[in-house]
Amino acid sequence: MSTETTASVSTHILDTSIGKPAEGVAVSLSARAGLDGEWAALGGSVTDADGRCKDLPALPEGTTHVRLDFETETYFSKKQAEAQQDAPRVRDSATFFPEVTITFAVHPGEHYHVPLLLNPFGYSVYRGS
Repeated sequence: MSTETTASVSTHILDTSIGKPAEGVAVSLSARAGLDGEWAALGGSVTDADGRCKDLPALPEGTTHVRLDFETETYFSKKQAEAQQDAPRVRDSATFFPEVTITFAVHPGEHYHVPLLLNPFGYSVYRGS
């Protein structure tokens, strides 16, 4: 939850290759204060059955930039093994993007919902509500 001095972040993932939420994707959250600040790992979560991370750590006061790291290769490898898909493999991987990193600026007092639309060969991200 955001306060007057902090921002807050939430995310969810939709696997657009199947039109369903992506369950079981590990997500890490990092933050920094200022462009020259050092990234501080704050912790992480794993997406639930609705593709949401409802328990991401709170951002510290003074945060100006946030980074979300999504571990996508494990998710797609598991999906490919379960479905035994015919899709071609790329470099012996179930996905072209083994991880997705999203970095964005934040302002105190605001909430940032950052959905990830994901498939094995592409992704899109936007600021949601």
